[in-house]
Amino acid sequence: MSDTAVLVIDMLNNYRHEDAEKLAPSVADIIEPIAELISAAHKRDDVDLIYVNDNYGDFTASQDDLVRQALEGERPDLVKPIVPKEGVRFLQKVRHSAFYATALAYSLRQLEPKRLILTGQVTEQCILYTALDAYVRHFPVTVPPDAVAHIDADLGEAALRMMEENMGAEIVPARKCLN
Repeated sequence: MSDTAVLVIDMLNNYRHEDAEKLAPSVADIIEPIAELISAAHKRDDVDLIYVNDNYGDFTASQDDLVRQALEGERPDLVKPIVPKEGVRFLQKVRHSAFYATALAYSLRQLEPKRLILTGQVTEQCILYTALDAYVRHFPVTVPPDAVAHIDADLGEAALRMMEENMGAEIVPARKCLN
């Protein structure tokens, strides 16, 4: 039983897609805080770290394949600091929410965290939809705005406001998430 589960969502990205040029600068801004949050999670017995990543339609891809493809992509500098360590929980997803068609809900029932911290990309898409799915499953959610990346800054801000106002999400900096 853990107090907290930190979800690292869609950070294994090759940055070879139509929104990559808009997304990459935002990811560059969050890479240090998210890497520090991941490092802090590794050091705590009361925190579970779970990577949930899109498989980009490749249903034969393994975790190693997704890591390799991301590292061989256009921005390995945005991937190296957050590569999952051996033995870290890793789930593949196929749509926006980390809950949709994955074993995340089952895993969280086993781990019994008291809250979820959502990190990664994209704030106005995958983070928002995951927050909504967590909310309807009665998981308190924390979102560090300095550890989530957006494609559109205005939509990212609106998504954070929606999570806070409509879902009761706690919006706090990454450095305060595990205090």
